[in-house]
Amino acid sequence: MFTGLVEAIGKIEHVERRAKDSRIRVHAGRLPLARVRIGDSICVQGACLTVVAKRGKVLHFDVSQETLACTSGLDKPGAVNLERSLRLGDPLGGHMVTGHVDAIGQVISFDSIGESILLRLSVPREQLRYVARKGSISVDGVSLTVNRVKPGAIDINLIPHTLKATTLARLAAGAKVNLEVDLVARYVERMLAAGKEIQRSA
Repeated sequence: MFTGLVEAIGKIEHVERRAKDSRIRVHAGRLPLARVRIGDSICVQGACLTVVAKRGKVLHFDVSQETLACTSGLDKPGAVNLERSLRLGDPLGGHMVTGHVDAIGQVISFDSIGESILLRLSVPREQLRYVARKGSISVDGVSLTVNRVKPGAIDINLIPHTLKATTLARLAAGAKVNLEVDLVARYVERMLAAGKEIQRSA
């Protein structure tokens, strides 16, 4: 489990493509690694990956074909957002993020508004139903508040701190991003559906 509060910007230095998966080598940048062990989970650009090797500030992850098929940015060198998994007692400053990417969105526009940025993203219809105004969504592993929901799209305001502390400042129209909807919305939908199933079977 993660919070969507990025701890460091790392960099995928190398991608080794293999028959059934890929192994990526990520320089962890300023991410504290003292308590990171082999087998630990790290959120990399919104996807929960398992550390399979650790050499100094470099972490190695195996990425399955399934993960590569439903994410963006893990198949080539480039900057990535990094966050270590939560421990009991850690503050939950963002929202509950699992690191299970629901869909790939696309940047429609990336416009300056004073010192901030208005980010407009296209969101697949299947996931848009879980998104609410003033609710939370994870974009490339970053916990963000939704300002507005439109048919097929959402608006998000990016403040200077977020732009400085994450890879989101590198976005531009047409860029693809990893999306994870709010976990609570999924459970609410499931509970409502289960209630209807019980009523029908009664």
